[in-house]
Amino acid sequence: MPQFLDYSDADFEARFTALLTAKREDSPDVDAVVADIIADVRARGDDAVIELTERFDRVALTPDTLRISPEEVDAAIAEVNTGDREALELAAARIRAYHARQMPEDAQWTDDVGATLGWRWTPVSAAGLYVPGGLASYPSSVLMNAIPAKVAGVGRLAITVPTPDGVLNPLVLLAAQIAGVDEIYRIGGAQAIAALAYGTETIAPVDKITGPGNAFVAAAKRRVFGKVGIDMIAGPSEILVIADGDNDPDWIALDLLSQAEHDESAQSLLITTDAGFGQAVAQAVEARLQTLERRAIAGASWRDFGAIITVPSLDVAAALSDRIAPEHLELCVDDPQALSAQITHAGAIFLGQWTPEAIGDYIGGPNHVLPTARSPRFSSGLSVMDFVKRTTLAQMTPDALRAIGPGAERLATSESLEAHGLSVTARLRKLNG
Repeated sequence: MPQFLDYSDADFEARFTALLTAKREDSPDVDAVVADIIADVRARGDDAVIELTERFDRVALTPDTLRISPEEVDAAIAEVNTGDREALELAAARIRAYHARQMPEDAQWTDDVGATLGWRWTPVSAAGLYVPGGLASYPSSVLMNAIPAKVAGVGRLAITVPTPDGVLNPLVLLAAQIAGVDEIYRIGGAQAIAALAYGTETIAPVDKITGPGNAFVAAAKRRVFGKVGIDMIAGPSEILVIADGDNDPDWIALDLLSQAEHDESAQSLLITTDAGFGQAVAQAVEARLQTLERRAIAGASWRDFGAIITVPSLDVAAALSDRIAPEHLELCVDDPQALSAQITHAGAIFLGQWTPEAIGDYIGGPNHVLPTARSPRFSSGLSVMDFVKRTTLAQMTPDALRAIGPGAERLATSESLEAHGLSVTARLRKLNG
């Protein structure tokens, strides 16, 4: 059973703080191993990647077979049934339309002294997407990572996806084709991250790497950051549902289990104004766990990290939600828009009882790559903004330089940077005869 907390209890603050600070992720110390892998790939390129792929994925490759050919892609996706294809195409269209609205606009203006100022946005030239392989292979994640990159205008998009024992995932390959991916490589692990960051004889380096992965992939992304950009280091999935008593307990139970089934370290929380409803949800969860296919995983998550919190009002619920700063937040209340306005920190908010979080995972439109572990306090989910960068623009006229140049001279002098100041002074002397 999960923890039950009541806001009115004397020990609530201590127990709630413990819930916030509980360590959920088993993070093995893999950094030394990853450092060696990255160094090996940097030194030996294709040879290192090929050896590591054979060791970990039991696939013997050559430089010519590192990349999955277009013919292999076509053959694999021919196996996809019509219903799955149509679902992926619908999801892609909705994701593309949503992210197209995120594109920022260039700006330029002339200020009161006559200086022309502004900025422009340009895409990164090349991006790499890491796609987990095997059992944790998600075509939806291909769409969520690749489509924003293409909407942003990224010219070259490469993905790496491990193929244990040489088995290709047709849905992943179809998602890549629908999203407009340019290159697909059958490699994974830290060696794939190293290849994307530093390049090999066969794989050209990229400018930014996104996508989820295991502890080795996460450690590799940390290590290559600075050489390339990365999206984020995501932890186990999490959901917070705020619900009043006017809901179906089974629906809420399923919403909680939708994240619990991801990982034994995932966390599912319910905040409710109705203690009896909270008990009903707990009973519904237990009933569903009797038949859920991933009940061993979901049951462990719910038992070890789940919680049901009773509060006196939705105002208190909103305040606690901001302290939790959840990855996913469902607001199953009478006026979800009003409650949403009280909440500052959440990766994604799902408004009303007809909007289960799973809609966001697949087909709603907003991105499902979201910050975890309370990082919505300072970061956002994946978007086109992850694949563009802003360049500032400035142009001085002679009159503008006369107006503001002396200020630059004084500040340069105050910082003892003589050449800085002289570069302005020389021009002012020219202007002033």
